[in-house]
Amino acid sequence: QVQLVESGGGLVQTGDSLRLSCAASGRIFSSNGMGWFRQAPGKEREAVAGINSNGNILYYGDSVKGRFTTSRDTARNTVYLQMNNLKPEDTAVYYCGIRPAGSAWSIPESYTNWGQGTQVTVSS
Repeated sequence: QVQLVESGGGLVQTGDSLRLSCAASGRIFSSNGMGWFRQAPGKEREAVAGINSNGNILYYGDSVKGRFTTSRDTARNTVYLQMNNLKPEDTAVYYCGIRPAGSAWSIPESYTNWGQGTQVTVSS
């Protein structure tokens, strides 16, 4: 059973940066795609970023393109989300998930396991 643990959230001001980490247990990490979603109060879960098993194909939601970057370190079983130029509308709980290789990155149902989430709050 894969376990995912996010960290790195916090309270920042508009324009600041944060880097989220998602540490995974289990050997299947390297053969699976990963993704980041976020959910604000009263809103549906939104796809933020995705990365394939090799780390060479990246996907981003329209609202974060040009500001967020995802990467993975297979040796550390960790995926990252670098968030720059943060805006108040980025405020949400951020979740990482793991999905089978080749599955659709932006669909929550593609993911088999999720982390517990980490809160990101951006003040104006």
